[in-house]
Amino acid sequence: MPDEPGRDPLAPPTLGAAPTARAIPLGTSAAIPAHGRHLSATALAWGPRLLLFDCGEATQFRLAAAGLSALRVDAVFVTHLHGDHFFGLPGLLSTMAMQGRTAPLVLVGPEGLWRILDAIPSIGLSQPPFEIRYTSWPVEGARAAFGKATVYEDDRLTVVARPIEHRVPCAGYRVEERPRPGNLDVAKARARGLTDWHDYRRLKAGEAVTAPDGSRVLPEDVVAPGPAPRSFAYVLDSRPCEGGRLLARGASLLIHDATFEEAFAARAVETGHSTAREAAEVARDAGAGRLLLTHFSARHADVVTLVEEARAIYPPTDAAVELAPVAIPEGV
Repeated sequence: MPDEPGRDPLAPPTLGAAPTARAIPLGTSAAIPAHGRHLSATALAWGPRLLLFDCGEATQFRLAAAGLSALRVDAVFVTHLHGDHFFGLPGLLSTMAMQGRTAPLVLVGPEGLWRILDAIPSIGLSQPPFEIRYTSWPVEGARAAFGKATVYEDDRLTVVARPIEHRVPCAGYRVEERPRPGNLDVAKARARGLTDWHDYRRLKAGEAVTAPDGSRVLPEDVVAPGPAPRSFAYVLDSRPCEGGRLLARGASLLIHDATFEEAFAARAVETGHSTAREAAEVARDAGAGRLLLTHFSARHADVVTLVEEARAIYPPTDAAVELAPVAIPEGV
């Protein structure tokens, strides 16, 4: 690597700040559009990556309304095969094809999703115009038949899935940032005889280097521990369950099903959903950093009561507002 023009050769390399990470709710309504709310979809913009969780009807329009191009979507994660969570996929895939997409798309969801999409003549996933890398998780009866699965990885992020409890096989997802290095203590490095910024870069990357006196300098000798990795958990549709709590454990931001207020607790049990209070209990028990409620029943023209009930249990709670980005804070 050539020297960087205009640099002080004794200065540490410029490695850049942590990438911006934010969740953008695209649809927050349960089952049907109501009160100006749209169907389930959440975009996660993490640095250059754009991940999509669920894809209810009109998701491609909601992406556009958020100023996000469908061509930017790297992966789509579907929780289950209820229409309000995946009926937007045919339109989204068709739009990608008509816009000339060439980049591969990762698609994750339950067994059966590919078969449904491939049966739509205008989609034709058997011969897609761009590569679709489909990862399915197994189902058995009314449950997802696995424990924990890594369903997506790149140089920055890992996404894991776990079964959650609904009326049909359903999985939630957790996005975890790969560990980032801490700050290099230049004074310590120079005290060991290191003055080349190439050595500084290697140390920041976790590699040991050899000092002029022949001694080995390890990264931990001169690099501080990195910040806690950020994480994001997406748990809907679901009853409060162990899978949801594991996904939410220590998450920087948890988006959780909060279909009903507590007055409809029996209906939540019947339909396989959570109340806002129950979502708050999951967040509290899991030690999440912040809770965002979503998937609101058409019964609730506004969600003030849901937020109040949740905050009584877990104060760092808000209702998801469509198209309003929420930053993913540093890990807790």
